[in-house]
Amino acid sequence: MTASGTVGALGEFALIDQVVARLPQGEHTLVGPGDDAAVLAAPGGRVVATTDLLVEGRHFRRDWSTALDVGHKAAAQNLVDVAAMGARPTALLVGLGVPPELPADWPLELADGLREECAQVGAAVVGGDVVRSDRVVVSVTALGDLDGWEPVLRGGARPGDVVAVAGRLGWAAAGLAVLSRGFRSPRALVDAHRRPEPPYPLGPAAARAGATSLIDVSDGLLADLGHVATASGVTIRLDSAAVPVASPLAETAAAFNLDPLTWVLTGGDDHALVATFPPDFWRPEGFVVIGEVGEPGEGPVLVDGRAYEAAAGYDHFA
Repeated sequence: MTASGTVGALGEFALIDQVVARLPQGEHTLVGPGDDAAVLAAPGGRVVATTDLLVEGRHFRRDWSTALDVGHKAAAQNLVDVAAMGARPTALLVGLGVPPELPADWPLELADGLREECAQVGAAVVGGDVVRSDRVVVSVTALGDLDGWEPVLRGGARPGDVVAVAGRLGWAAAGLAVLSRGFRSPRALVDAHRRPEPPYPLGPAAARAGATSLIDVSDGLLADLGHVATASGVTIRLDSAAVPVASPLAETAAAFNLDPLTWVLTGGDDHALVATFPPDFWRPEGFVVIGEVGEPGEGPVLVDGRAYEAAAGYDHFA
């Protein structure tokens, strides 16, 4: 089902009805959309909660990304935060601000993207709100269950641990660079900017394998490992030769006369997972060792033994 006209012509409650109709509920939903609040089962007895915000013109552009893309991205960056605690995502709550002149099918396509991304982890959109706004704003709260396990925090890294990454690094930043120069290819990089592909299962897998710390790369590898180093009171030592640089990154960087490591080390929005493990522990398949944890006092993060000279990642107010 598609909607014709604009959001303003359709009206708030008809829009909500059409959005909700596209969102099936999961096994953990006891009360879904339609009441004052949702009710979820929490078999593990504890709920993991996180929230994030996407603002049109800051996090996405409608001439670069479809509503389906934005739905995938909004869900992904919240679901992976749950996975980065070692938990299983169960539900999303979505707040949506839209201009009245927005085509009415845009929020419906957004809902499709949310639903499709949630389906990858068995989660559901269980409620939310719609308001009038000068631009499109998407606010998402994700909830998850620890299934009886302890959460893996940023503050557990210990000297002697290895640092390992799972997922893509630098792809979204390279895609943004491509779009910013007026190009639409390489398509793989552009698509990576539009829709991240977090390695969701490897969050709980890392936790079960004995990870001492865990974080997703939202602002840049160096910036986010800096959070781990600060929280843990350690130095993170990275080996640049061990950090994966995919061929599309290397080829595009060469065309732009850039060093691809800049994207890999400082680019955000790929939502890879970075964990620290004791050196003699088994690590889940998909994790690549890129460094080690050292004693405090040198870092927080060193690349090939030296402090990185450029900005370590994205800062909204820098």
